Amino acid sequence: MARSITVIPQTRTLHAPCLARPIRRRVAGYARVSTDSDEQFTSYEAQVDYYTHYIQSHPDWDFVKVYTDEGISALSTRNRDGFNSMITDALAGKIDLIVTKSVSRFARNTVDSLTTIRKLKEHNVECYFEKEGIYTFDGKGELLLTIMSSLAQEESRSISENVTWGKRKQFADGKVTLGYRHFLGYDKGPDGNLVINPEQAETVRLIFRKFMDGLTPIGICKLLEEMQIPSPSGKKNWSKETVKSILTNEKYKGDALLQKTFTVDYLTKKHKANEGEVPQYYITGNHEAIIPRAEFDQVQAEIARRKQLGRAFSGHGVYATKLVCGDCGGFYGQKIWHSTSENRKKVWRCNHKYTNTERCTTPSLTEKQIQLMFMEAAAPLFADHTAVCEKCEARAAELADTARLDAQIGKLQATLQRIADENRAMIHQQAGGSGSPSESFHSRSQRLTKQYAEAEAKLSKLTQERDSRIGRSAEMLQFAEALREIMGEASGPDGMPAASQLEQAFPRLVRQVTVRSNSTAVFEFRNESKKTVRVPAWDS
Repeated sequence: MARSITVIPQTRTLHAPCLARPIRRRVAGYARVSTDSDEQFTSYEAQVDYYTHYIQSHPDWDFVKVYTDEGISALSTRNRDGFNSMITDALAGKIDLIVTKSVSRFARNTVDSLTTIRKLKEHNVECYFEKEGIYTFDGKGELLLTIMSSLAQEESRSISENVTWGKRKQFADGKVTLGYRHFLGYDKGPDGNLVINPEQAETVRLIFRKFMDGLTPIGICKLLEEMQIPSPSGKKNWSKETVKSILTNEKYKGDALLQKTFTVDYLTKKHKANEGEVPQYYITGNHEAIIPRAEFDQVQAEIARRKQLGRAFSGHGVYATKLVCGDCGGFYGQKIWHSTSENRKKVWRCNHKYTNTERCTTPSLTEKQIQLMFMEAAAPLFADHTAVCEKCEARAAELADTARLDAQIGKLQATLQRIADENRAMIHQQAGGSGSPSESFHSRSQRLTKQYAEAEAKLSKLTQERDSRIGRSAEMLQFAEALREIMGEASGPDGMPAASQLEQAFPRLVRQVTVRSNSTAVFEFRNESKKTVRVPAWDS
């Protein structure tokens, strides 16, 4: 039989069977605005109304709904609830066609856009971008979509850089911006600066006071919850991280550190703590303080002291962060002996007495013993408190004079800038040449790097010394103020503090008490004085 060819007429579209369009199509619209602008067509309501009528005007389209996102960026699909709901419905077979204004309305992230489009195509769902006239089932659709998505992403990058530049210019000009809604203690004033919220400020002062009384951040959380004081976000429960943030936030002493974090990637909007990658700006005396500067600095010194000891502590009572074991360096903690009998007794003992390889031999103490030791150690301070306070204030003024250190720090900062400028000029000169770096270039680069590291180390040491002096000066003034207040309220015999007043005086005057295995205790007071006393007999 002779060979012949028979043509079978086309009965379907040019698309593959999985992409074939049905006779009637279920159509959904997608509208998104990233701002609250009410301009025509860019507004939320205008887009919804437009696509509702647009879809319903096509006789072969069945209207599903218009999915929307308002005030949401298109750089990521992660937080776009309307968009994600639409994709879920489309993949479930409820939508055949998605209509939206433009590629930038759909997604500004090229990867997100193409990934989503391909996933929809696999489920026989087409997208139509009205402004660009792109149907994703067309052969050229994906190429055009890639180009338009890239342009939209590049536009977002440019916008992001402009916004970042604007924010950094505001920082450089000293303009303070703050999320007042979740910031405890301050409201936004008429001039845009911080003004004290009296009610919230009392909570801030309570947090600082209780920390210096010996409570841990967790202990402070429990106290605030018991007092039914809401957190900065209005919740019943407090987190220790919130308390830590309040205790270390310089805004409570009237200053402002700008650009603590920065955006790493404009696509993901990921933020990172600024560890020197971008400039920071510190404004002193920007607004009215809630916490006096001396008290704030004292709290920072106490935070550093607890961190340096590096041992966990419970924070129950005023002695929790003050009593330290002379054997292992751990904190003393409150323990209950004979808890179920009539001989029940509360004592303070090294938290690691029985957990270390070698058992600590330091003695356990009752609160009565601690009070007796404190009274003996502090007796000279109470007896001659006027002279002690005057000496403290003189020492505080001496420590606060950091002119010499400031001059040295200024010279080192100038040196670092000179080295950086020289290194930058050298690299620029090398980049302008045609050859590879010479040996002299490498040698000079290594020399500059070494000089910079040495100057940076000296600057760090001097800065720490200056900060330490300022902190100790503040502690001296706080000590003098506390001692005067305590003696002004003293109600014991011979004008001394009564037993009931000692517990409140203890954390304000004492920095640390080291209990030794030979039954002695070394009291370190906040005025830099020390006194060694013997541990009283158990039955004292």
